[in-house]
Amino acid sequence: MKKIFSAVTALCMLSAVSSLTAHAESISFDYDTMEKLYYAEPEKLPMGDANLDGVIDGRDATAVLTEYAAVSSGKGGAFNDEQNKQGDVNTDKTIDARDASAILTFYAQQSSGNNITIEKYMAGVKADNIIKNMSLHNKICQMFIVRPEALAGDSDTTAATQATADALKNYPVGGIIYFTKNLQSADQIKNMISTTQNYASQAGAIPLFYGVDEEGGVVSRCAEALGTVAFEPMYTYKEKGPVTAYANARKLCNDIKQFGFNLDFAPVADTWSNHDNTVIGTRAYSDNFEETAMLVGAAVRGFDEGGVFCTLKHFPGHGNTNEDSHNGIAVSNRTADELKDNEYIAFDRGINAGADMVMVGHITVPSIDTLPASLSQKIVEGQLRGVLGYDGVIITDALEMGAVANNYSSAETSVMAVEAGCDIILTPKDLSEAVTSIENAVKEGKISEERINASVKRILVTKSKRLEF
Repeated sequence: MKKIFSAVTALCMLSAVSSLTAHAESISFDYDTMEKLYYAEPEKLPMGDANLDGVIDGRDATAVLTEYAAVSSGKGGAFNDEQNKQGDVNTDKTIDARDASAILTFYAQQSSGNNITIEKYMAGVKADNIIKNMSLHNKICQMFIVRPEALAGDSDTTAATQATADALKNYPVGGIIYFTKNLQSADQIKNMISTTQNYASQAGAIPLFYGVDEEGGVVSRCAEALGTVAFEPMYTYKEKGPVTAYANARKLCNDIKQFGFNLDFAPVADTWSNHDNTVIGTRAYSDNFEETAMLVGAAVRGFDEGGVFCTLKHFPGHGNTNEDSHNGIAVSNRTADELKDNEYIAFDRGINAGADMVMVGHITVPSIDTLPASLSQKIVEGQLRGVLGYDGVIITDALEMGAVANNYSSAETSVMAVEAGCDIILTPKDLSEAVTSIENAVKEGKISEERINASVKRILVTKSKRLEF
């Protein structure tokens, strides 16, 4: 039986969270409150449970149809507010036959062994309908997250001007990532993101991801440029356990949400297993695989409950390499079985905790493939989707990094990443070249449009979790 906290306890916890949000200058927190939040498991009825009996089945569809008939005949409905909320599975604010049909279809799939939630199922239905009306160009653009200046030119490095508006019409990308050079002040970045949001809306674009690397410690763009909490590296908190990992993630969410960011490229799921490794080092949560898994799982929950999309990185594991993939080829000499028994543990735990994306690094694993992981179908499809069973959004590490950019053009890496199974391409050197190369690959039959649709559907399903469109 799941724990149910009293209304008084819930109010106290909400008050504490509000207090935490209001005091962004401090990383201290009430441990007891965070512990309650971490362990709280309030009961929640699944969407579609119109008769409120805890399960979704044909009786719910019957209840919806009965309610629809009563309302349509002018007799007035019998549903209470909770039933109206549960019955409106397509979220169009109307209870009707479409909701009943969706419930029945979902129930049939569930009965046949599909363990997907109804929320994700409905998000997929919505995504399919949107994709039908998207051009190939727009679908491909949705698969890119780029720097603002790569989208609109250097004039828009710290402000969104008409150049951004025009660029979003021509290249309605899936998201924008901001670095320290883009951050001057709190008001400046708030205005830049909100203006970009307005431009995207005016262009009819699907709402964007607004991302930042805010891991805490050495990779903290907002702390460095905007004065938010300057966390110690996550490794230094490892002995404080999962409640602290959870609380730190909640605090990171509060810090970046105030500026308009909705996506954090964190947490680092690498384990610092090679202490000669400097590119990861204390960015990792631990140097012990099981401990990393426990802490990363807690952090993912913190990001999720803090209302920010999060990203596990850098699959298949960058903590055991000697080299830095920013500069050149980085090699992991693990076998596939060794990765499964070690590095994969934290990624698997983070995925099961609900991570929104997994970032694939530019790490070469010679025992599996000679290509960098981000460009390797054997690793992306074979290992991440196959061995770990991950069916969510896969994003590349930045394609402008030396490990790939030194050896391939933007056109080559973008096509190779899609062929490998990646859904989102992060910061290619040349956006136009990258988009055109994928378009040409589809037109030439090298990549199927169904393959593009599959990636876009994953992106839209993920976005629908927090963004309205």
